[in-house]
Amino acid sequence: MMDITLLSSHSRTPPASDNKPAAFHSQKEMFEKMEDSFKLCAHCEKKPNQLPDPGCLKRCSRCLNVYYCCRDCQKNDWPKHKRLCPQLRLAAVDRVVEWLVFKGDLPFPTETWSRPQSEVKNWDDWLAMQGDLTDRLQPILNAANTNNLWTDACRPRPEDEDLKESLWRVCSEFFSRPLTIACGLRLFGLNPYKRPLTIHLVGAGHSETLGARLADYDELNNMFPGHQGIEIVMVGPEIVDGPIGRPPLRAFGPKQRVYMSSYRGLYHQFWEELVEKEEAAKPDLVVGFHPGFDASQGLEEGWLPTLLLLRDYEIPSMFTALSETEMTYSLQILLELEMDMKGSGINPFASLKPEVVGSGPNQPPVYSNSHYFCFQGLLETVEFEEPDES
Repeated sequence: MMDITLLSSHSRTPPASDNKPAAFHSQKEMFEKMEDSFKLCAHCEKKPNQLPDPGCLKRCSRCLNVYYCCRDCQKNDWPKHKRLCPQLRLAAVDRVVEWLVFKGDLPFPTETWSRPQSEVKNWDDWLAMQGDLTDRLQPILNAANTNNLWTDACRPRPEDEDLKESLWRVCSEFFSRPLTIACGLRLFGLNPYKRPLTIHLVGAGHSETLGARLADYDELNNMFPGHQGIEIVMVGPEIVDGPIGRPPLRAFGPKQRVYMSSYRGLYHQFWEELVEKEEAAKPDLVVGFHPGFDASQGLEEGWLPTLLLLRDYEIPSMFTALSETEMTYSLQILLELEMDMKGSGINPFASLKPEVVGSGPNQPPVYSNSHYFCFQGLLETVEFEEPDES
């Protein structure tokens, strides 16, 4: 049986969720269940069990992402859907292609950087170092796994050029994580050439750990060849079992390598059980990929203890958001907690893969790590003395 989770890669659940991966007998069954989660009329929002004939739901033939229960609903929704249809088509293709990551076909291999990390400021700079990707992408297009995806998903295989673009978008989400970490290192003046570094990834869940491999952050090796050693510890209650499920290091790991480990649980629990007892190294940087604590209904039980811990121990921290709106709400929460904000804005290494999140499939897509915000410690306040009336 296959252990596959059907949670969105950007689930908005608080970090104390008890969601478990679902088991399926085949890849085809997994795709069928995933498609069932999208089956509701994009206009009237009726689900199959709310319709006289559940089989009347038909997909938009252009994007293959949204469903309608009748022609009238499709016609009435068209003014809204026509603006989103091209983007949702890309999202529908990428949703299938991203399973090549779990199959091990993606990401494509990369080489040691030919330019210093400080000079690589965006995706154009990064791609310029990679050169022509054709020789790396063509074997993936020709592989049996790629053909089987579309057969099992019961969808026509897109043209090769469309698939190449999708492969790159999916890889951009994968590489966005180490490149975003590197941005955090630069923002806080942390240099892995000078000393070993420990990085904690808080709120890690299914999307970061399902099918995770020990080499997933090796782009940091390419970025900092000959570095003093980088440890990445993934911390979260939804960590999926796998190769990274090994305990964190008490001291620094091997030089010139990225060492990955994990802890299943909330971050403040990890801190009390391991860090305070010196069974895990204190972090030089804490990173959270779109944690969504702005939308969490259980802030006090979930994220609040972690945020206060990061503040009170003055740990350099960098979080990302799926949109500018999410970043704005998150900043409001952090300001209420009197965090000392160090910066925020658009992430130059945001994922290029569109994602559909929220209550329905007919929504504007968002992008992983599209925005970032950094903070460290408590905001200093200045108290003015009362003037001497004498």
